[in-house]
Amino acid sequence: MITLSSVDELQATEEALEKIKYSYPELFNKLLHVVALTRAFQFKYQFMGTLIMDENPNEYTPEFVMPSVIHLYIEEVQKLKDDPNIQVLQQTFSQNENIGYAKISMLVLGKSPESLLGSSYIK
Repeated sequence: MITLSSVDELQATEEALEKIKYSYPELFNKLLHVVALTRAFQFKYQFMGTLIMDENPNEYTPEFVMPSVIHLYIEEVQKLKDDPNIQVLQQTFSQNENIGYAKISMLVLGKSPESLLGSSYIK
């Protein structure tokens, strides 16, 4: 997914994630775990985002990955979605959908908004 983001949008998203981090630390830690797992498995962040947001993930489902690995990943995402405050995260994702799941994930991992400026192509 190609996204073009302004520094203001990225900073606002970073602030929203910081609020989650401090107001809902368990939720944020689960999100950080899922983002790190997505990165480690080299899955598309779009796949992660569609699962979190209950969207159709078919287009982004990894090919050539054993079904057991995908099942394990989906179970980990489900642990995040089972958090009682998941709606807070889903609302943040929804409000910042123009940023894209990849840039949101990079912010979760601690990247600065300035490092994500401009157009990028991150899966």
